Amino acid sequence: MTADTVGGVWTYALHLAAGLAVHGTEVHLATMGAAPDAGQRRAADAVAGLHLYESTFRLEWMNAPWTDVTAAGDWLLALEERIAPDVIHLNGYAHGVLPWHAPHLVVGHSCVYSWWRAVHGARPPLGYTRYEAATRSGLAAARAVVAPSRAMLAALRAHYGAVPHGEVIHNGLPPLPDGAWTKEPVVLTVGRLWDEAKNVQTTVRAAERMRWPLYLAGEIRHPDGWHADLGPVTHLGVLAPETLAAWYARAAVFASPARYEPFGLSILEAAMHGCALVLADIPSLRELWGDAALFVPPDDADALAGAVDGLAGDDALRTRYAQKAMVAARRYTLERCTHGYLALYRRLLHAHAAREAL
Repeated sequence: MTADTVGGVWTYALHLAAGLAVHGTEVHLATMGAAPDAGQRRAADAVAGLHLYESTFRLEWMNAPWTDVTAAGDWLLALEERIAPDVIHLNGYAHGVLPWHAPHLVVGHSCVYSWWRAVHGARPPLGYTRYEAATRSGLAAARAVVAPSRAMLAALRAHYGAVPHGEVIHNGLPPLPDGAWTKEPVVLTVGRLWDEAKNVQTTVRAAERMRWPLYLAGEIRHPDGWHADLGPVTHLGVLAPETLAAWYARAAVFASPARYEPFGLSILEAAMHGCALVLADIPSLRELWGDAALFVPPDDADALAGAVDGLAGDDALRTRYAQKAMVAARRYTLERCTHGYLALYRRLLHAHAAREAL
């Protein structure tokens, strides 16, 4: 399995590896983008049966990545030769065209073209045509393509053509430890705060109008070195998982006016902790959360503040939405996610064996 270390794919990969280990599946995780930090290494060490292989190759969506993408492909093929895995699970597109011996799948967690359309309302500039070609080729060469939502699968088809072997497997999280939470008058936002898609500037503008304080958690430094400007709101920084869980448990409301969010593990974690959700009115979040959240236009700070204040001023309404979010979150369990991938792996192995027998 491949993963990058600079976004939600890392969290997804560790959770899935842990889920697969319960069913006797061993995962060899090859990382790119940046070396894992000390906390990430500790988290990987805690996953039974996980073998970690580190690199710092630039990812296909980064600036001028292609020399690194080619070198990473050579490295990955050498790892396959050494490990002899049953299945190759790629959490990126460009390496889908490599001459793998084992059957391989590509998971489309997000992509530059759908991100750019959602954030800027247009196609990316001409400098991204190589990315488009690499993504299109990687999807076409994959034995299977997975997306975490119907909206993301539709986006892949819209931007890169037919995806005949596409299916949806929702992301999932493990159950929380038993316990009760004491909610406080706190609004929380979590994510890659440097990412324009997370739309943190709208959240910051809305905070000036909210009756409750807003707290932001997550990375503000872009992989290319620049920092997001968060203004006067309280930034908690990048928190260890147990510290972040405590904030989810404290916060009565979770706000995410993201312009682009193919799934949103932070939203799921907030829902599991009993936060009432105020989310951007975009297709993926409507699909995933339905009537379990309040929805606002992504760039409307007044609407965001109004929705949050409506929950802040009405205990019964807030409790109702918190309960609805917790119920909806039960659809997105790690066990269900793991079974979805295990079933897909078995189908790939069966089809591969049939082809080899010809």
